[in-house]
Amino acid sequence: MSNMIQFVANYDDLSTDKGFQFKFHCDQCRNGYMSRFQPNAIGIAGSLLSAAGNFFSGLGGVQNAAYQIQQAVGGKAHDEALEVAVAEGKQSFKQCTHCGHWVCPDVCWNASAGLCEACAPDEQESMRSLQAQATREQIRLKTRATDYTSNLDFFGKGALLQCPNCQGKLTPDQKFCPSCG
Repeated sequence: MSNMIQFVANYDDLSTDKGFQFKFHCDQCRNGYMSRFQPNAIGIAGSLLSAAGNFFSGLGGVQNAAYQIQQAVGGKAHDEALEVAVAEGKQSFKQCTHCGHWVCPDVCWNASAGLCEACAPDEQESMRSLQAQATREQIRLKTRATDYTSNLDFFGKGALLQCPNCQGKLTPDQKFCPSCG
């Protein structure tokens, strides 16, 4: 009986008939790592048999036989490849003992606390973030307190008008166009 394979649920299986490969993601930021490609001897043999069958044009059943072999052995080969990839992937992640998440050490791990940053945020990062938010709020308040409209002519007293017929320029005190009347 094979061993149970322990790892996170957030991985992508990129395996094909030619071999096995997996991409593992951080539970928090979704950054990830890809395992090394592990060739699948049965899948490669099936491709060779398929090519030979096409070359000799009468061996079409050979490709189907290779597929049947792949189906029979593929599950065990896939599980073994996943187990190797999990062992490889574990080297690139840390598991938080508080929440159980697997996280990347570069972005989501608080090394001084020995926990993920969701469970134990980095105080210096949090302080810098809060300072930046407070700065934005203060700028917003000061900007809103300033009157930017005092020099605007809302009633069109200084506006230059046009004649609707000839598009000639009119001053606000003119009632009729000097050209059109």
